[in-house]
Amino acid sequence: MIGGTLHIGFQITESDWPREIDIIEKLREIAKTADKAGFYSLGVPDHFFNAMDVVGHPVDSPKLEGYSTISYLAALTKRIKLGLLVTCNFFRHPALLVKTVSTIDFISEGRAFLGIGAGWYEREAKGLGIAYPSLRERFERLEETLQIAKHMWRGDVTPYEGKYYRLAEPINSPQPISTPHPPIMIGGGGERKTLRLVAKYGDACNLFIGSPLKEHPPSWRARYENRVEFLRRKLAVLERHCDRVGRSYGDIEKTVQAYVKLAPDAQDSAEVIELCRGLVGLGIQHVIFNITNVYEIEPVKVIGDEVISEVERL
Repeated sequence: MIGGTLHIGFQITESDWPREIDIIEKLREIAKTADKAGFYSLGVPDHFFNAMDVVGHPVDSPKLEGYSTISYLAALTKRIKLGLLVTCNFFRHPALLVKTVSTIDFISEGRAFLGIGAGWYEREAKGLGIAYPSLRERFERLEETLQIAKHMWRGDVTPYEGKYYRLAEPINSPQPISTPHPPIMIGGGGERKTLRLVAKYGDACNLFIGSPLKEHPPSWRARYENRVEFLRRKLAVLERHCDRVGRSYGDIEKTVQAYVKLAPDAQDSAEVIELCRGLVGLGIQHVIFNITNVYEIEPVKVIGDEVISEVERL
């Protein structure tokens, strides 16, 4: 996923679309439009409840299971990369997760990535009866999952013995098409734990730089307005972790997430291009937009027609 230009992807984060919309028809239209428009990646969240309830959206608005959804999207597209932003580690046994991502990579001919994080949405877990470990345990489990992914993806069938997971015979056949394996993108900006795991195991980091939109919390707007300082700090911390583990900082793809809304009362393509220009200057290689009005389709087309072509020349 590492390249010399800024890749542009997006995530379908919103789920409380107008009731008259046929969700499956709309997903099909979004995926095919994005693939044709030249987007680099397409993601969906890993939630069973609508996690945007933290900013006032209905918690029970429709939410599809993530890996089933990207399997469907893989069948509809030809070139766009697909993954969850990001997988909640404690939702699935690591071996099942590795097998799932391997399968999607195989059937999509090498277009899957593993986006993963420790998980945070307690209401969802407790609501569905899923064990919600302590923060410390969530990160310990995440590290074991990353170890298991590396173990299985290099074809090692010797037993894996961890604190939480024990695999007697970790066979993974067929292996993914991506070499050496589907890229591992670790989400979050925690300086002591998350960025250390990126340095040790990740192929990409993913940092949330907030939102300029009036409907989002002031803290998100503050993050967006101060994104230069925020990113410089986080990337400097990541580079120090890389030095400590003997990893080349340049081997890690720097990715960010940001909210955008192309609409007369919000943003236009010129503002999005200016954002991209600034990200390039900071060394960011892949920006993933959460397009709040993605169901309108026109924003996807505008970014494809006006932003992607311009950013390719930066």
